[in-house]
Amino acid sequence: MDAFTVAVVQMDCALGDKERNLCRCLSFIDTAARQSAQLVVFPEAALTGYGFVSLEEARPHAEPVPGPSTERLIAKCRSANLYAVVGLLEAEGERVYNAAALVGPVGFLGKYRKLHLPFLGVDRFVSPGDAPPSVFDTALGNIGMLICYDLRFPEAARVLALNGADLIAVPTNWPTGAESNADMLMPARALENQAYIVASDRVGDERGFHYIGMSGVTGPDGKWLVRTQTDTEQILYATIEPTKARTKKIVRRPGEWEIDPVEDRRPEMYGRLTEA
Repeated sequence: MDAFTVAVVQMDCALGDKERNLCRCLSFIDTAARQSAQLVVFPEAALTGYGFVSLEEARPHAEPVPGPSTERLIAKCRSANLYAVVGLLEAEGERVYNAAALVGPVGFLGKYRKLHLPFLGVDRFVSPGDAPPSVFDTALGNIGMLICYDLRFPEAARVLALNGADLIAVPTNWPTGAESNADMLMPARALENQAYIVASDRVGDERGFHYIGMSGVTGPDGKWLVRTQTDTEQILYATIEPTKARTKKIVRRPGEWEIDPVEDRRPEMYGRLTEA
């Protein structure tokens, strides 16, 4: 596809009220579809909330992925003919993961389990992701996912770029004090990987934490396509051109000024990065 519209949903979430949160996500999808969006990105833990005080409190709100909630999201995506990335808690056996699911009109496409866990909210209790970030081939282009704190680790985004990601969706729960994640990390990750970064943050207050919003989309050149610095519910829209993320080489003056942030890497010098 040459170009498509992404909708970034900045929403409040009710802790532990999955049915309410899911119904609101379905409604936001309808709203985005009326604006011709073809991909909708929701916040981290959008279906469950984030501020659980124990694994025992969080576990009843986790579910298999794919599972009941993703099935309802898929049905809505089919009727609206679009794709969605939604944050939720995933249950697998005795483990619970902070996860994101990618669904669309063709069904369930894939999931991502948060690799890097801060000592904050439900991340204090869930299991860390057990698989490297994957890129999913869709009719829109190649989509990868990270979750919130993962954006602080350049290696995670670089893996997705090396695997061909055109766009990296980042559901987040940025509380007060995390403003630099939006201001600095989003443009940096986009520029260093020549890929789109789409971050959807939640808003509202939950168990003493205020969530700042500041959702946005940065292009492969690191420049903002759209952003908000408010902490109110809203939907942002931006145009994505996947082909712009597939040309990593930057040529300002042929033969005189050419750089390629992928081909110019020296991985043989980076061994320390993979040492425990």
